[in-house]
Amino acid sequence: MGTVTRVRFWLVLFVVGLVVSGVTAFPLEAETRLLARMLHAGWSPAPEQLPSLVSWVDRVHEGVARTNRDYPFMAYGTDWLAFAHLVIAIAFWGPIRDPVRNVWVVQFGMIACAAVVPLALIAGAVRGIPWGWRLIDISFGVVGIVPLLFAHRGIRELSRQPTA
Repeated sequence: MGTVTRVRFWLVLFVVGLVVSGVTAFPLEAETRLLARMLHAGWSPAPEQLPSLVSWVDRVHEGVARTNRDYPFMAYGTDWLAFAHLVIAIAFWGPIRDPVRNVWVVQFGMIACAAVVPLALIAGAVRGIPWGWRLIDISFGVVGIVPLLFAHRGIRELSRQPTA
């Protein structure tokens, strides 16, 4: 596999992650309902083994459902979150087409992934988000930066190659 192909692979993988994260921000009530049902299913050991997780998921679902029922306009905020993910994914078309010229987009993505950590730690504490859930949020930045690091390494290789 050539360097350009490898870079494009990592960038497309990152874009797929952004799109999935964005699209799944729209149906939060249905997703939290499904998660709560799965945790309470007869086959699930979660209520006995992870009662704090089950309690947290139940609380989140109740909050989302109640907010959607009484204040549906609040979901507009997560609609914009979803939209932002999709727009950022579109920005990566530049580096997919011309990685060396658009390396700054990859660097921007790496900075954004790193910024997830302090945001989750600070805003999570202010909003009363449990520590374990903040670690899940942090994992999005940690996992997201991996393909970008591989892509960035490949872009540096490409930038050192003589142009034809």
